[in-house]
Amino acid sequence: MSEQVHRPKSGNQNNFDDVEVAFTKPQTTDIDSVLNEIDAVLEKNAEEFVKGFIQKGGQ
Repeated sequence: MSEQVHRPKSGNQNNFDDVEVAFTKPQTTDIDSVLNEIDAVLEKNAEEFVKGFIQKGGQ
């Protein structure tokens, strides 16, 4: 005789059995482009760039 398992269905539980997940390769060219821009700014004036991130007056 076969045994049956019954799971209560709840609206709070997610059912991911039928979900397909597609992984894509990250756009490294976009990331490299942004990093190159940051390098260019830092080469010109790193001190001013860093000062833009310093909080003034305890903000």
